[in-house]
Amino acid sequence: MKAKRFQTTGTCIPGEHYMVPMKNRLDEIITDYIKEGKYFTINRARQYGKTTLLYLLEKRLKKEYIVISLSFEAADELFYSLHTFANGIIRNIGRDLRMQNLQEDLLQKWLMPVSAEFPFHDLGERITELCIACNRKIVLMVDEVDKSSDNQIFLSFLGLLREKFLRQQQSKDVTFQSVILAGVYDIKNLKLRLHPGEESKYNSPWNIAADFTVDISFSASDIAEMISEYESDMHTGMDIELISSCIYDYTAGYPYLVSCICKLIDETAARDREHSEGRAWTREGIAEAVRLLLRQPNTLFDDMIKHLTEYPDLGNVIQNILFHGMEYPFNLYSTVLNIGLMFGFLKESDGKTVVANRIFEMHLYQYFLSEEAVKSDVRPFSEFRENGFWKQLYNADDNI
Repeated sequence: MKAKRFQTTGTCIPGEHYMVPMKNRLDEIITDYIKEGKYFTINRARQYGKTTLLYLLEKRLKKEYIVISLSFEAADELFYSLHTFANGIIRNIGRDLRMQNLQEDLLQKWLMPVSAEFPFHDLGERITELCIACNRKIVLMVDEVDKSSDNQIFLSFLGLLREKFLRQQQSKDVTFQSVILAGVYDIKNLKLRLHPGEESKYNSPWNIAADFTVDISFSASDIAEMISEYESDMHTGMDIELISSCIYDYTAGYPYLVSCICKLIDETAARDREHSEGRAWTREGIAEAVRLLLRQPNTLFDDMIKHLTEYPDLGNVIQNILFHGMEYPFNLYSTVLNIGLMFGFLKESDGKTVVANRIFEMHLYQYFLSEEAVKSDVRPFSEFRENGFWKQLYNADDNI
């Protein structure tokens, strides 16, 4: 029995899950961002490996830094008032400090209740005192920041971090070495989430953030390294280069899709071993895993449909690309295209806007086709199956 498995829900844990190696990415983040004292955001699409990246980064950073790791998932009670938020943040940070063996006198001083009249001023002073007193620099990491990004209290918190960052640059304050915010929405586009129909969308106190340019998608060689470890355990006889290239061709390296296909193939492989068939880790096995993925509900596809409902203009663009072959020049200042990029539905290819990967193309094609069939008298489904686009999507694996 193999010791590891492919993970598609929650954080990937080394030693428990087959994983793409992340060392080079972590080295790049630490060297180019953390050590340089940068504040930045990791905004990537849903289920793109952000939480796993933060987990692995935290483990690395704790060798040299004190790391405060927070999440705004299920943290609604923090946002009742400025005073409640400040006290809640004090408590949550105190938990992390205790786990990292902060000396007791400093911990007790940190945990004292904040001022009811000036809670954020008190919180700011508390951060300064902690950073001065500690013998290691402190890195703050906050996951799921967009869960509460429509809240004025959260904006005030960002404003506090921004003010302290700027004052530290002027040698007038001492604060966190680096602050990392992670979520789907770009923090500069908070108004986008709050009021999708309004024009004023770029208004954020987080304009101090450095651009985060580290690619956290998986390359074909990344996938090959992951399944090489699997092959060392399972001895399937697969062609690792062919299989990794084929998986990449379907997914364009979207982390959840890569792991999901591998998990589905592994489950098929387990059945094959019982019947001595051995057909799972082949091009045909991958194509069957893709068909299964498209037939099964999952949180990524659920989220995709929700966003298309929220942003109908984005749905229109994708339909025009898929059904009418329209070409849109890629421009990040186009609100609709920027939204599509942020959610991971679209990407740039040779200056043009395209759907991000073949699996999304197939899923969205089926979805829009079904919606049209329900709403109006359209051609029978069998006629659409004969068109060139459908054949291109479902038969492309024959040419890999």
